[in-house]
Amino acid sequence: MSKPSYPWTAEPAPRPYARRMADFPEVRLHVVTGKGGTGKTTVAAALALALASGGRKVLLVEVEGRQGIAQLFDTPPLPYEERKVAVAPGGGDVYALSIDPEDALLDYLHMFYKLSRTGVAARTLRRIGAIEFATTIAPGLRDVLLTGKVKEAVVRQASGRHVYDAVVLDAPPTGRIARFLNISHEIGGLAKVGPLKSQSDGVMAVLRSPQTAVHLVTLLEEMPVQETLDGVHDLQLIGLPVGGVVVNAVRAPLLHPADLRAAEDGQLDTAALTAGLEKAGLDAPAELVSSLAAEAGDHAVRVALEERGRDALGALERHSYELPLLADSVDLAGLYELAALLREQGMA
Repeated sequence: MSKPSYPWTAEPAPRPYARRMADFPEVRLHVVTGKGGTGKTTVAAALALALASGGRKVLLVEVEGRQGIAQLFDTPPLPYEERKVAVAPGGGDVYALSIDPEDALLDYLHMFYKLSRTGVAARTLRRIGAIEFATTIAPGLRDVLLTGKVKEAVVRQASGRHVYDAVVLDAPPTGRIARFLNISHEIGGLAKVGPLKSQSDGVMAVLRSPQTAVHLVTLLEEMPVQETLDGVHDLQLIGLPVGGVVVNAVRAPLLHPADLRAAEDGQLDTAALTAGLEKAGLDAPAELVSSLAAEAGDHAVRVALEERGRDALGALERHSYELPLLADSVDLAGLYELAALLREQGMA
């Protein structure tokens, strides 16, 4: 794919929905992963808003128990039920769900063994810590339960049509995303036949189908970029469909390309810098000019590193999107801004 430009520095696109054609029109399950600290939950929330724009109904799901979605949308902690958290531009709705493994286990037992979720047996299981016991003796079971609940939301229908037009999963980090999604391997040691095996086969059928895409969120820094490259490789090895790469918190260069090159080589025109300070009515002692030149050099080195990271990501030949570093902490207004950028760049 070609390198993206800095869309937030260009002239605003005509609204309401001036954008290029969506890159994933057939995808209904968008799995969002990324190295810790890259803003994957923020991107997942913005993507849900983008997908819901124009009157669609989207479910945003988290599985790590951090209540990150509630914090972003400024709502009380999410219970184990689907709750509307936002209205998207054009009248669409975003619902959210925080999946609890214990409740997911009870759902599974109710679905396949008709065990009441509120009966004596269920209360006993909760009291004795059944989920902790079950996942200790069968570590892959937790991921089977979590992904099974996500798959159920993807395929659920009412009156002959899907309840949700799309589902966005705020998934575990790239370091363990392949294992989290590869439940057919995990379940191999748990069951060869029966409901659990059928459940895992059904989940994998959805995860490996064209209706799923795994998107990776990164920063233009060495470690996140490398983890993104490794994550794409791991996903491809197990046959899971890789979607796009979202480069988050991008900062536009503060200097023109020629000045960046000069600053990186330690040859910035300090006379011009002095003249510029004086023209702005500021004192320009030699110490200040030298300090600013050094900072410009550091900035130029960072920009060069970011370009190398962008080139490495470009070699993946995946759809690429860039989101700016927001001046303030992410709030609802920031989420809507990021959602609009994702739509304009064609991710939704």
